[in-house]
Amino acid sequence: MTAGLSGCFLNDPNDAESGLGGNAFATGGTQDGDGKVQIMGTFGGPEQKALLASLEDFEKESGIEIDYVSEKDLPTVIKQKAKAGDTPDIALFPQPGGLLELADEGHIQPIDTYLDYDALEKSLVPGFLEAARLNGRVYGAPMKMAVKSLVFYPKKAYEKAGYDTAPKSLEEMRQIAGEMKADGTAPWCMGWNDAQNTGWVGTDWIEEFVLREAGPDVYDEWVDHDIAFDDPQIIKAFEAFKKTVLADGQTYGGTKTILNTNFGESITPEFSSPPKCFWHRQGDFILSFLPKKIGANVDEEVGVFVLPPSESGFKGQPILGGGDTAALFNGNDKEAIEVMKFLTSDEFGGPWAKAGGWLSPHQSFDAEQYSSEMTKQIAEIVAQVDVFRFDASDLMPKAVGSDSFWDGMVAFAKGESAAKVTKRIDESWPEE
Repeated sequence: MTAGLSGCFLNDPNDAESGLGGNAFATGGTQDGDGKVQIMGTFGGPEQKALLASLEDFEKESGIEIDYVSEKDLPTVIKQKAKAGDTPDIALFPQPGGLLELADEGHIQPIDTYLDYDALEKSLVPGFLEAARLNGRVYGAPMKMAVKSLVFYPKKAYEKAGYDTAPKSLEEMRQIAGEMKADGTAPWCMGWNDAQNTGWVGTDWIEEFVLREAGPDVYDEWVDHDIAFDDPQIIKAFEAFKKTVLADGQTYGGTKTILNTNFGESITPEFSSPPKCFWHRQGDFILSFLPKKIGANVDEEVGVFVLPPSESGFKGQPILGGGDTAALFNGNDKEAIEVMKFLTSDEFGGPWAKAGGWLSPHQSFDAEQYSSEMTKQIAEIVAQVDVFRFDASDLMPKAVGSDSFWDGMVAFAKGESAAKVTKRIDESWPEE
């Protein structure tokens, strides 16, 4: 826990804007060199069991004992521990906001001082590291990925109807949607209701369209408020979303059903006989909300493809998602560094992949370790994408990302114009 570690910086180590700056190092964590490394994360229950199983062989081979602490309210607790000088050696952040805040205060070690940054960047889904970047340096690396840009469909009924299972563009999807409507079925199913959190499903949709219509550079500017929330490029994304999903006949039940249906139940109408809709865009987590009979036979019953790019927008396949990011509080402990190297590598996660409910952020991860064909399909999608971006609302200030943006999406679904909605959201952005 004393300064003294040296490393190869990919960024200027004397950059005064970086969280630590100069040659200083994060000096938190537990006792150095005691053969034990403490990790704090939000995983509990079966996820905790799978995490520890994925570390078991590493512990045996390295001789390092892992002390894992499960803390559901990690973002709050870790701030308190940082103030008290009582941080774990490593923390697994479910969103990057709290990580970046503590990095800015000098509590977290930049990864370029102890990881092979170039090799990591090459192995990961392109763009994943950007979520943990602060003033030119990256302070964390992902160890678990969530994918949101997935379109699920009822495999048997869909293939019987003869619809394209791999549309190459949003424009092609609109053509297929026209066929579905002509055949008497709404293309989309969707549900936004989540009690006080209602609206977040809609924010994901806007993020998808900003990525596809405007591209990742504009997306980053939007997240950082370098462009206004009501910038014409953002309004264009709102309008494209409306045309694709909210227009009359596009979604089962219309606006009333969208706003009153719980997000976890919204995929169910796909599996009615006959289906009440054919497409459901959501994250891979929605598979845990499938009707029991469907979930028990997911590989036979459910198909999936990636939400494709726009012909008039970004020239590449983007993907939206999230993940858990590992960050090092103890920059002086060689054992903690060894754990970080393993946690953030494509060698980590085999037992978790077999258990299910986990996806590697590495395109080079051995997909044969996944237990289901569905997960292998999702992994194949991830391996082929051109750019990844973290959920924008999770990166924006809370007053926007989980307040005015959510409320704005509900208003937009009810018919308020994109110009009015985005202007109100922009006005809610906290002053710096």
